[in-house]
Amino acid sequence: MNTLLRLGTLGCAALLAACSVLTTPPVDMHAASAAPLVAAPVPAPTHGAIFQAATHRPLFEDRRARLAGDTLTIQIEETLTASQQSTTKLDRSGNVSSSISAAPFGTAKYLGKLGVGAESSASGNGDGKTNSTNTFTGVITVTVLQVLPSGNLLVGGEKQIGVNQNVDVLRFSGVVNPVTIRAGNVVSSTQVADARLEQRGRGDVGRVQGLGWLSRFFLSVAPV
Repeated sequence: MNTLLRLGTLGCAALLAACSVLTTPPVDMHAASAAPLVAAPVPAPTHGAIFQAATHRPLFEDRRARLAGDTLTIQIEETLTASQQSTTKLDRSGNVSSSISAAPFGTAKYLGKLGVGAESSASGNGDGKTNSTNTFTGVITVTVLQVLPSGNLLVGGEKQIGVNQNVDVLRFSGVVNPVTIRAGNVVSSTQVADARLEQRGRGDVGRVQGLGWLSRFFLSVAPV
């Protein structure tokens, strides 16, 4: 009875390990600090006047994002290419021989059988090559979460698109230097510091692409 109990416990532990070890790793997104936000005082409306201090925007004001809550368009232009090749060749050989031509009280008949010889050789070849190419393009509009003390903008946002029974989720966060913002309030993802980008799918397609619990169990026991 104790043996069956132990086997059952080990089986449950292995299943739990299979479900936890092979889960999809999440991408850590940036978050604004927990500092309390102080709302700016709102000027009282001026009745009977065209100029309203509460809604006034200067005529020549720069429309680029610069305050918390402003929106900014991120042009995703990520391309990563890596290549590595290694070749190894080994060849070594050795030859050792010895003999005795003369010895006290020895005759040539027996001395000829005292010769010793040895040969050794080793050779090996190795060749390895690795190539990796990743391309990610797209557009997402994010919100300024916080204005850092340096003047840079901490931005973050996500986009969800649902088609039939599947939902595609695109998330982005990073630190933007206002100088890199182009016309149209657009900045390239290659100019965003500490960029975090995640694209995942939820629904039937995502479940089919994932590993089942039985496959997770066998991979946890005998990983490849």
